[in-house]
Amino acid sequence: MKIIRATTIPLSLTTFCGGLLTELREEDGYDVVALSSPGPELDALGRNEGVRTIGVKMRRDIAPLADLRALLRLVRVLRREKPDLIHTMTPKAGLLGMMAASIAGVPVRLHTFTGLLFPTATGLRRHLLKFTDRLTCLAATHINPEGQGVAADLREARITKKPLRVLANGNVRGVDPDHWSPTPGIIAAGADIRRHLGIPADAFVFIFIGRFVGDKGLRELLTVFPNLPSSAHLVLVGATDGSRDDIPAGMLAGNGRIHLSGGWVDDVRPWLAMADTLVFPSYREGFPNVVLEAGAMSIPSIVTDINGSREIITSGQNGLVIPPRTTAPLLEAMTAMLSLPTADRRAMGAAARADVLARFTTTTIRSALRAFYREILPNS
Repeated sequence: MKIIRATTIPLSLTTFCGGLLTELREEDGYDVVALSSPGPELDALGRNEGVRTIGVKMRRDIAPLADLRALLRLVRVLRREKPDLIHTMTPKAGLLGMMAASIAGVPVRLHTFTGLLFPTATGLRRHLLKFTDRLTCLAATHINPEGQGVAADLREARITKKPLRVLANGNVRGVDPDHWSPTPGIIAAGADIRRHLGIPADAFVFIFIGRFVGDKGLRELLTVFPNLPSSAHLVLVGATDGSRDDIPAGMLAGNGRIHLSGGWVDDVRPWLAMADTLVFPSYREGFPNVVLEAGAMSIPSIVTDINGSREIITSGQNGLVIPPRTTAPLLEAMTAMLSLPTADRRAMGAAARADVLARFTTTTIRSALRAFYREILPNS
């Protein structure tokens, strides 16, 4: 049976499906095709996974003429390929892929919502985003929200009346507990980063990992941090993304206790290993992998009470949960974590790793998805 996995850009396929496509081909015997916008990243994915690739140019932003061309191209591709199932992720690939698959008569059409944009949008943009999500659901035969929070938002906004299926405990990627582990080598590399950044060995380090944009809660974080004692340091790992929501450079500089990674890093494990607490005050998420990865590294997290984060962190057990878009609760939580006895904070970190291993490993999540494929595919 033929399965097409589709995202808007190749990076999303690599991020969410790396290794999975090989499993589907070798262990389940599917004919697997990866579809995304063309480029060397898509070609590399095909080589690494041993699957055929198809490039269809898609824009991530709203572009009516380009979207129409992509839709027509997708219809032609799907009529030619005749897959038994198409599984889309990311908003634009979901909208165009589900519509094209419905037109082309693909029998099983599955879309995964990894996060929703409309809950935090306003005005005309909010109505447009809800409309496109409704179209995606209308064309899909099966809908997979990444977590219970995403499912609740879809229901409350009346995006669809179709059944919503959250697989396993949520999340679509999971973590490999052997890779995401505070091994001696990783801990030593983290100590080297501390020395390179000029952070004293006895300092308390808060770390943020993500895009340097407003909806990640960075403005609130940068506002409250100077109010913490001088023993606290803040490390920001990531970069701006060129959007209007970028954090101004002036907010990122001027404090000797705030340290920047200098851009995206290929391996964040040593950065997590050198930190004491992850701070992730985002406004919206689907199911943030960085919180899972920090937990697997035995690092507790301060997160906001939003989709995904609240499904990972139980306040007081493996981290702290605060309201989003606020400063006073964030300062209170960071102060509390800073004041917590080392043994208690490490116990929080140990609980975070134990929870990730119990509920969110890559094996658990992929097994649930593969079982779902067998359930919804005829004669599978």
